Amino acid sequence: MRLSEYVKYDATGLATLVNAGEVTSAELTRLARQAFDEINPRINAVIEFYEDAETVFGEDSGLFNGVPFLRKDLGASEAGRLQERGSRLFKGYRPESDSFFFSRARNAGLRTVGRTTVPEFGRSGTSESILNGNTRNPWDLERSASGSSGGAAAAVAAGITPIAHGSDGGGSIRGPAAWCGLVGLAPSRGRVSSGPDKQDANFGFGRSFVLCRSARDMAAALDVFSGSHPGDPFIIVQPHRSYVEELLQPTGTLRVGVARTKWDKLDLEPEVLQAVESTASLLEEMGHQVEEIEPPFKFEEFTKAIFGYYSFGAPSLETAAKAIGRTINLDTLEPVNLKFFQRGRSNPLSIWDEVDEAIRQMRFQVGQAIRAFDILVTPARSTVAQPHDNICKLSDSTISIEEYTERNYSGWGHLPIWNVTGHPAVSLPLAQSAQGLPIGVQIVGRFGDEATLVRIARDLEEARPWRHRQPKVRAGNC
Repeated sequence: MRLSEYVKYDATGLATLVNAGEVTSAELTRLARQAFDEINPRINAVIEFYEDAETVFGEDSGLFNGVPFLRKDLGASEAGRLQERGSRLFKGYRPESDSFFFSRARNAGLRTVGRTTVPEFGRSGTSESILNGNTRNPWDLERSASGSSGGAAAAVAAGITPIAHGSDGGGSIRGPAAWCGLVGLAPSRGRVSSGPDKQDANFGFGRSFVLCRSARDMAAALDVFSGSHPGDPFIIVQPHRSYVEELLQPTGTLRVGVARTKWDKLDLEPEVLQAVESTASLLEEMGHQVEEIEPPFKFEEFTKAIFGYYSFGAPSLETAAKAIGRTINLDTLEPVNLKFFQRGRSNPLSIWDEVDEAIRQMRFQVGQAIRAFDILVTPARSTVAQPHDNICKLSDSTISIEEYTERNYSGWGHLPIWNVTGHPAVSLPLAQSAQGLPIGVQIVGRFGDEATLVRIARDLEEARPWRHRQPKVRAGNC
């Protein structure tokens, strides 16, 4: 197989070739390395391609038999592999245990070949850090790939691997998917275990999953990674059938809520609104009932709660730093994160109750507002991918943490609320701008109902295929 052929397949397609004996897993890993060598110097998405990637293999098996995979350098861990969280504070750190996520990845035949860039601790809408530099969008190198799973998204869009690990604590899978032309799902809270040591982190906002190229890869990944483990705090209803089988099921008639207005302080770009309206019209043509919805929460209340939520990490960060013999200062933390740390250390304990109550109220208000709908259609990001200089950065020492929080979430308003409520939500690459940049449209499902999202993603991909669209910078094209 040539590199120009490798990059055309989704993960399911490559696994099918391995199963048929038409290509080996070792050959796919060599092609991933070739793609990395060719493209990564231009996009800076993968910070480490494992030197032993071509020799470390397990038993060939599973839905993704032999497919190369990448790990986001934050969240789910591999024992003995570097996990630096985009921070100089953790430079050289190697966890001692595997997460359940990567145990499942190996059992499914995924071959993890390296790790991708993140902003420090994932606290930015762009994947840029002092430690690892700036990740560039393969569709336009002058623009951001978004964050915090921007390295994973850029790597998949550019053809290094067809699927990659991501995590989403406030839109960090869906935002990069929208700006890089990919499928990015944040599953329901509790669908994918974060164990063995992060089961209830950050109010349960964060979910590990993948960025990929097709609805069928999303369905297969749900089958691979879904399931609870002992000690998980959120145990939700299990599906009636596999998610791959859902691809063969009828969708039925759905009641659809459509968001045509901004949910934060940034206006929707006309082309983004047009993509949402076009998707709503298509769903109506398919026989679904479509109705407009207003913002189900107040952005100011959301940013206030998130601002307090950011403060809770100070004690655990200090404990982790002491455990590895590091000191927290401007030499180890980026300026904005250092300000968050300092504020967190000085906050009274009462802030916990205030933030917890604000989040509880938000979950209730949003739940009441959307309970009549089977799915929602919203923008993923309010704009297409932005130039690097348009995005506020953790390295900016002049910005206050209050201003940073508000600016960082402007243009994201339709994404992080579902981390608060726990609903599953997916960004699908359903449109392009006049400049040829991807536009993601978000579909939100009922809590625990990824099956409907799988079916509707299949329907939309069949009606408006997207895999023929390719970024300017892609392996095999140079």
